[in-house]
Order: sequence, then C-alpha cells, then structure tokens
Amino acid sequence: MRTARATAETASRTVLVTGAAIGIGRGAAMAFAAGGDHVVVTDILEAEGQACVEAIGSAGGSAEFARLDVTSTSEADALVAEIEARRGGIDVIVANAGIAHRVPLADLSDAKWDETFDIDLKGMFRVIRPALAGMRARRSGAIVCLSSIMGYAYGWDEHVHYSSAKAGVVGLVAGLAVELAKDGIRVNGVAPGYIRTAQLLSEKNSLGPEGAEKAAAFIPMGRLGEPEDIAEVIHFLASPAARYITGQTIAVDGGLLVGRY
Repeated sequence: MRTARATAETASRTVLVTGAAIGIGRGAAMAFAAGGDHVVVTDILEAEGQACVEAIGSAGGSAEFARLDVTSTSEADALVAEIEARRGGIDVIVANAGIAHRVPLADLSDAKWDETFDIDLKGMFRVIRPALAGMRARRSGAIVCLSSIMGYAYGWDEHVHYSSAKAGVVGLVAGLAVELAKDGIRVNGVAPGYIRTAQLLSEKNSLGPEGAEKAAAFIPMGRLGEPEDIAEVIHFLASPAARYITGQTIAVDGGLLVGRY
C-alpha cells in the first residue's frame, strides 16, 4: 500500500509509459496517475490508448495519449523532445511495449526474430536513449523495463525469440544501471509470471483461457496475477521508497519460480 508520504513525494512527475493501452502497461499508467503523476500513455492502439486516458481522467488523474511505434527511432526521438520541451522533462520511463508470438523453431524466420527484438528489446532503448540527456542534466530519473520470467529464469518452447529478447532486457537493465548510477538515474526491471492479460489468454500465442486456469493451480499463491499486481511493483521501483535499488530485475510471479522450478 502506498503511504501518504510516498504519494506526496512522487507527485507531479511526468511519466512516459509504452504499450500503455492495455494489460500491464495500462495498469502501470493507472497506478502512476493515482499517485498524482502526469502520465503520457503511448501505444499504437489509439482507441484503447484514448480509453485509458479517459479512465484516468474519470478517476481524477492527469494523462494524455501519444501514438508511438517503438520500432521508429524518429518517432521516439520526436516524442521525447516534445515532452521535454513542453513539460520540462521526463521523470520516469516505463518501457513495457512488447509482443510474444508463438512460432515453432522450424518456422522461426530471420524476420520474425528481428521483429521481436526490434520491439521487445531495441524498442526500449529507442525510448530511453533520447531521454537520458535531460535526466542527466537534472541528475534524477527512474526507468523500469518489463522482462518476463520466460527470459529471466527459464525458456519458453515455441517462443525462443521472445525468451531471448526478454533475457536481453535483464542485461539492458544491468548495463544501464551501472552506467547511469553516477548521474542519479536508477534502472530496474520487472519479470512478470502468469498475468491475466490478453496476451496470456490468447490461444494462438500463449496459454489460452483453459491453459491459464491450469497454470493457476500450480502457482503457490493459487491464482493468476493481475495487471495491477505488476503495476504496483513498477510504481514502487520508480518511487523514492526504492531510492537505493538499481540494476535489479524482480520476478513477480506468485511464488511460481521458487515453488515449481
């Protein structure tokens, strides 16, 4: 639970969230807005992104939508520059945008491999890189990148490209954290377990509804995670309460890894 002190200390920041239209990204956007931050909701899903902004506004929060394709360096550079100029800086980045398509190894093409890395790993760096000059100048900033237990602790069959990209996120977090610590910038990661999102419930690309319920049975806490379970950890890692944490990727999985693996 957030304390009044933590909420007050984090008020009025500008937070950029990628892939914020649905799922964990939406949950994160809602959490930061509830804490008093202004959230820039970005995604390629425009209708869903606008709906997220409207939900934040209805709850009394502050947000805006900006369409962003994280595979475009020019779009990322332009958006960050515009936000920096208009709002005086970006205080927090939540690099969440990603895809996870099921592709058997025999069918895994160079193009599909490259697409996954371009979005799930390089897409994070594209958004982070242009914001660093401002963060360094202000000697403050928090960055949270979304990995997965499928890249953090074990592999995922028919998702080799995804597991590889998400393992790369762990390395990205560690490398950035070391290089940026002296500039007052913290970088951490979150590795979600089985979370009730459209991705998990997709029969084409993941467990599907039936498989998800079976998975819940062997999670020690007895349930699937919800986007809000991840969002609260993201919010914590970007808060003053986590001021001495950097370079860490935290598994949030209801005890799955310690209980089964």
